[in-house]
Amino acid sequence: MNYFPAEPFRIKVVEPIKMTTKEERAELVREAGFNLFSLKSSEVYIDLLTDSGTGAMSDYQWAGMMLGDESYAGSKNYYNLEKAIKNILGFPYFVPTHQGRAAENLLLSLLVNENDYIPNNMHFDTTKAHVLHKKGIPVDLVIDEAYDPTNNYPFKGNMDLTKLENFILDKGTDVIPLIILTITCNSGGGQPVSMENIKGVSDIAKKYKIPFYIDACRFSENAFFIKTREPGYEKKSIKEIVKETFSYADGCTMSAKKDAIVNIGGYLALRDKDLHQKASSLAVLFEGFPTYGGLAGRDLEAIARGLEEVTEESYLNYRIGQVKYLGDKLIEAGIPIIEPPGGHAIYIDASRFLPNIPQKEFPAQALGVELYIESGVRGVEIGTVLAGRDPRTGDHDYPKLELLRLTIPRRVYTNNHMDVVVEGLKKIYQRKDKISGLEITYESDILRHFTAKFKKI
Repeated sequence: MNYFPAEPFRIKVVEPIKMTTKEERAELVREAGFNLFSLKSSEVYIDLLTDSGTGAMSDYQWAGMMLGDESYAGSKNYYNLEKAIKNILGFPYFVPTHQGRAAENLLLSLLVNENDYIPNNMHFDTTKAHVLHKKGIPVDLVIDEAYDPTNNYPFKGNMDLTKLENFILDKGTDVIPLIILTITCNSGGGQPVSMENIKGVSDIAKKYKIPFYIDACRFSENAFFIKTREPGYEKKSIKEIVKETFSYADGCTMSAKKDAIVNIGGYLALRDKDLHQKASSLAVLFEGFPTYGGLAGRDLEAIARGLEEVTEESYLNYRIGQVKYLGDKLIEAGIPIIEPPGGHAIYIDASRFLPNIPQKEFPAQALGVELYIESGVRGVEIGTVLAGRDPRTGDHDYPKLELLRLTIPRRVYTNNHMDVVVEGLKKIYQRKDKISGLEITYESDILRHFTAKFKKI
């Protein structure tokens, strides 16, 4: 039996959750147009839709909330967060935002023009949507190992450095305003990026004088994988690894709802003073005055304290351990997942789970619906629905991986809850040949997966 580290905390407050019947859930999801985003939270037993803003804050963070300075300008909590970002990440400037996609909007609005190419290891939904909204072209240059679900390469989130340099040489630097690296790589299964690769991307960016930015949503989880998987880092502290990670970048976008363990907030961190001034001016239009950025002072304080807590090794050992616990249980049960287990979620390989359903009938979405009906567990599709349509052809933009993501909120569920997930998937796997696909009855032009409606085929 695999050892799982005990929780490095005590539970002070609990929230009751109720269990519905299979018959009730079948009707509820039908009424929701077979879109799990459209379910009410009260209709969900175990909510693994996202780890974004769904974590449990600590008593230290809640205590900080009571010290919120709600001044419109110059809040003391802004300066506490500024200090935390300087000390932990090493960036001298930052602009607070109400969440991560707002930070992406600021950065890409300032840098991206029509027909620009934006290389990334793998774009996630909001980053890709913002690039397309600016009429840019998102380009995924992850290593080939990322597309092999059973390959146990330890850093499957790595950018392919040869592909990156060849792409720059082919397109020219005039149409590549920045390079982005997402850590951990969400669309590829929550897979980490090695320090060697981060430095390699940075070296190429400097060689061709292209700004290099990190999508830092799960920077601390990535640092944990570097410490435990990359030779030469086993004796370094998480904070040392984090500091080195960002030393290679010109800035980062951050959804604090992930690796700052808060319910709302984000920021754009920068080294360039002039770009910071431009971003601050733009933030006034979209977010608010630069020292609050669409957030209450108490939220700024919770982020500052969360950045400290998320770099504690005992927390990370538990956090990554719980994800691995779920992954190992599923592998043992013969459920096809992306291996090795990543940092914040387990990704079910829907193409192997439901080989009878073609990609045009959205097997990952169909599997998510079945899991909800079977056991009240809500996951999220990371596949053809999320990928959207090719803006040039209007056809589905079929990704190489068709996944159902089971995203574990931080400090919220126990391993007993993970066992419920496993049992539900085992039951579905036994009747997988009887599951039918879905077709879209409604979709929006942007980020369609949030509001699309389906019917069963």
